[in-house]
Amino acid sequence: MDKRKLELVTDFYEFTMSNGYFAKNMQNIESYFDVFFREIPDNGGYVIFAGLEQIIDYIKNLKFTDEDIDFLKSKNMFSNEFLNYLKNFKFTGTIWSVPEGTVVFPNEPLITVKAPLIEAQLLETTILCLINHQSLIATKSSRIVTAADGRPVMEFGARRAHSVDAAVFGARAAIIGGCVGTSCVLTAKEWNIPASGTMAHSFIQAFDSEYEAFKAYAENYPNDCTLLIDTYDTLNSGIKNAIKVFNEVLVPNGYRPKAVRLDSGDLSYLSKKIRTILDEAGFEDCKICGTNALDEYVITSILDEGAKIDLFGVGENLITAKSNPVFGGVYKLVAIEKDNKIIPKIKVSNNTIKITNPGFKKLYRFYDKSTNKALADVIALHDEIIPEDKYVIFDPLSPWKKKTLTNYTIRPLQETIFDKGNLVYSSPDLDTISQNAKKELDTLWNEVKRIKNPHKYYVDLSQKLWDLKNELLENK
Repeated sequence: MDKRKLELVTDFYEFTMSNGYFAKNMQNIESYFDVFFREIPDNGGYVIFAGLEQIIDYIKNLKFTDEDIDFLKSKNMFSNEFLNYLKNFKFTGTIWSVPEGTVVFPNEPLITVKAPLIEAQLLETTILCLINHQSLIATKSSRIVTAADGRPVMEFGARRAHSVDAAVFGARAAIIGGCVGTSCVLTAKEWNIPASGTMAHSFIQAFDSEYEAFKAYAENYPNDCTLLIDTYDTLNSGIKNAIKVFNEVLVPNGYRPKAVRLDSGDLSYLSKKIRTILDEAGFEDCKICGTNALDEYVITSILDEGAKIDLFGVGENLITAKSNPVFGGVYKLVAIEKDNKIIPKIKVSNNTIKITNPGFKKLYRFYDKSTNKALADVIALHDEIIPEDKYVIFDPLSPWKKKTLTNYTIRPLQETIFDKGNLVYSSPDLDTISQNAKKELDTLWNEVKRIKNPHKYYVDLSQKLWDLKNELLENK
């Protein structure tokens, strides 16, 4: 979809580092980088991975124009040899990734890039930009959908998004997270998803009366009539005029109202009052839609109070992930290859959470054969063979805490996306990705999906990887 050239959507240090590699004749050293995150937003139990389709588009079209080269040359920091290298740049590496919609957890290699050092280095910023944003919004949307407890959720956040891209791709991510439609028309067009929306308060204010506005709307959209009833007085005006129009315009012509929408006030109190009024008027089938600064916490609260809301439109708190708006995905060197030998690399920090897992790795998920529920994930070195009958997992931070898994099936989570520069993966359509996310969530125990204080899902290192990590730490 995105036809723009994004090669300069990167941090300047990607070029200064790459020029430094080139100066030392390191550009052809084979390198391995992992994309992962350290903490789950909102202290949640899981993350939904999203943004891979846009990464594929970016890498497929990645090249530097004469205009790009002239700009970099104007900085007087880069050698002519390096700039000539960029003129002929083409990605030749191999990339593995978990598919979009996969449920993932901290420190897991979501994407692994194996490529000549400069090629891999130059991908960092844009990959993180795409993954961090869409994974954040997909995860936030999933939490809101979970809180809605089976009631449809529509994404209504375009006007509050941080940019046009945030609106368009954020809406895409919201669909992956479980939303049923979006107010963003471009997203609806590009990915063939439902466009949601009826009227704003301005439509009602533009007419001489609320009744005339409702009547005009019902006459134009008799088979899809949703009326916004809180412009003036929800109980003493809005719902009364809505019912009058239902009876005068819709019912005589064989139509039924779709919904009324509440966009202000106490949604719990008002929805219960409106439900009673609609039922007594013979419109038991008319839905009540709630909007207005909602998120998973507000939705949980009003539903606990017995709110009679049938569907939700969620805007600013979803599209900005307002309660925790930063997804801390990182891109770290984990190995280089010399003389056909993989040499693991580790980043050490006084902050324990920032110590990386070294080496070229694979990610596996264990499922209980009897329930198909996910038991644990294991990060292992790429050449390890995982036994199919019995496996001992342990907490990497507290290795004495052990558990023996039996009666399981194993699934490698990453798939090959690019192989030696060639795209070998076909991106599924958005509906398939959304269904994949739903299936993935169904494999998690409800305790992991709790909005507050979720159970921590097990992500462990293999014994071989744990030993390697400790060996590197001891030798630093």
